Amino acid sequence: MRWDRPSTAGRVTAWLLGPAPRPWRWVSAGILLVIAVSASLQTKWGSDNAFVVKAADALLAGVSPYEDKRFLYLPSAVIMAVPEAMVPQAVLRWLLPVGMTGLLGAGWWASLRLFSVPLCSRMAVGGFGLLALAYKPYVNLVMLGNWTAISAAALPVALLLAHRRSWGAAGLVVGLAIACKPMLVPLGLLFVLARQWRGLAVAVLVPVGMSLLGALLMPSPTLFFTKTLPFLFKGQDAYALPWDASPIAVLPRLGVPEPVAVVLAGAGALGGLWAAWARWRRPDAEGDGGELRLVETACMVMLAAFLVSRPSFDHYLLVVVPVLLVSGVRAGSMPRSPWFWAALLPQTAGVPWPSELAAKRRAFKDMATLCGLAGLLARRALRRRRGTLELVRTTGSPPRTEPECAATPVSTGSRTAF
Repeated sequence: MRWDRPSTAGRVTAWLLGPAPRPWRWVSAGILLVIAVSASLQTKWGSDNAFVVKAADALLAGVSPYEDKRFLYLPSAVIMAVPEAMVPQAVLRWLLPVGMTGLLGAGWWASLRLFSVPLCSRMAVGGFGLLALAYKPYVNLVMLGNWTAISAAALPVALLLAHRRSWGAAGLVVGLAIACKPMLVPLGLLFVLARQWRGLAVAVLVPVGMSLLGALLMPSPTLFFTKTLPFLFKGQDAYALPWDASPIAVLPRLGVPEPVAVVLAGAGALGGLWAAWARWRRPDAEGDGGELRLVETACMVMLAAFLVSRPSFDHYLLVVVPVLLVSGVRAGSMPRSPWFWAALLPQTAGVPWPSELAAKRRAFKDMATLCGLAGLLARRALRRRRGTLELVRTTGSPPRTEPECAATPVSTGSRTAF
């Protein structure tokens, strides 16, 4: 590749990293505000968050939170939910969607900083607004108030800290997220691959310690093991089945015997873990900062876990999709493939899907996106990259330094100060 003849991808990246016009900022902010206000006015607003608040109310009333089979989190989550339980419902109705939006925005911000994308660029401003407008799980998450938003913020923040070689702080972020909702437990494999044992210890000890404290404060904490875990391992019940995108739940609905579905999902998850290991062993091109390696390894681990977790809802993908989108500024990343966008198509708002794929059969589309992203990322992780070697051999390219709102892309070899 010659620098004086930039590829189409390079020209698109340069345009995305240019400063966003002021109207873009107002439109993007308006989209986020409209979604938050609309979620507040829904009759079923915060229905997922309500289970956690109810658990905190039970604790304050001297009742075990695990008497409610819908409360599936660790005892530490009850402690986290106590302040929220003290907020009046009329106030919480408006605060919750704003809080969900803020958490998703924090994850987007960390993703931008990880790849040195200017915060006032078209990618930063328009990308987040477009994600909120076009990606259905975003609206679902804000409306439901599901604590997945905490993991969606924590994963890119932890990767940003790890990239800065602050693995202990990264472990603290992951540990706090697990204490709220144990979604990022598989991310411990990233610490193992990186041999960051101190960070791993922090990520484990924080939720364990907080859970022990929560267990001491509640009656009958053993119900978590005797009642909650068996209910969770069975994939909950018929209430969650229509929205469960795990292949273990969806394939039997398509006529595949359940044992076969379990084997297929398990094989896919093991293949994903193998791909994550292979991706970590293959460093990025010379001169790159290693951000893509961190992101693709972490996302591969999470997608492999989603293949076998029960249940696996559509908004789980918000943990990995935003940071993968931002990774598109790097050559060889998955968003530069048209197949990445094809995998996201089932989740695109406004597509007139047949009625048989709506409502209680929406999980079919969700599984297609989950398996598509996992398969594409695994394929890219297991194959050798060729195009980047040609870039490394190219000489004569002068060094460039860019301001925060530069109109040209930041060089892949540069590391800007944060």
